[in-house]
Amino acid sequence: MGFRKRKRVPFRSAAELDAMAAAGAVVGSALVAVRDAAKVGVSTLDLDEVAETVIREAGAVPSFKGYNGFPGSICSSVNDVVVHGIPSADVVLAEGDLVSIDCGAILDGWHGDSAWTFGVGELSQADADLSEATRLSMEAGIAAMVDGARLTDISHAIELGTRAAEKKFNRPFGIVDGYGGHGIGREMHMDPFLANEGEPGKGPLLVIGSTLAIEPMLTLGTVDTTVLEDDWTVVTDDGSRAAHWEHTVAVTADGPRILTPRPH
Repeated sequence: MGFRKRKRVPFRSAAELDAMAAAGAVVGSALVAVRDAAKVGVSTLDLDEVAETVIREAGAVPSFKGYNGFPGSICSSVNDVVVHGIPSADVVLAEGDLVSIDCGAILDGWHGDSAWTFGVGELSQADADLSEATRLSMEAGIAAMVDGARLTDISHAIELGTRAAEKKFNRPFGIVDGYGGHGIGREMHMDPFLANEGEPGKGPLLVIGSTLAIEPMLTLGTVDTTVLEDDWTVVTDDGSRAAHWEHTVAVTADGPRILTPRPH
């Protein structure tokens, strides 16, 4: 009887990881530019133009634009929008808004994909806690990206990160049901799907060079969401605010490597 080779999360060479990091650095620069531009009275369409300009001036292409018909270069998700918000001249930022920006770029055929959440002006304590809890959950998932781990070890680490944040901030967070991270490389969304919660020790093996987009999404309330009539915008069913953090990450011999670095 023959032994099947254990399924592995797709992996890249060191040179290919460097190429992915170059694409990721473009994404990081676009996110920083968007955050700098996100002031009261600015529309999410304005932010989209900022991101597209940064991406194209770097010689890259916005991977979201035209993806299954999506019209923007970013997903701009404000307050109770979890993910996939369409940039619009009608969505104008106001003081205290919680803004999640997801952005992707293709450079030399390789994809970078990253997201972060920030406030316009002063955030409420609850919203600030929510964004930080989501970031900490992402960091916990990134830390689990090691050679020899199984896919759901990352899911479990993200879930534990969320539960630890609940204790830290003394408030509950909802782990959005049905959404998660993914494989990434020469395409933006590749197998495997990475859940943001679950039992450890299952799924394909991570090896040196395996790449995943790690992206927890948390809410201040429900785990349940609805897609609006535009077929994109995902909102919380109870109107509670949501946050979304994401990095593209690779497994290396020296530990996890973030391939979507942001300029300081």
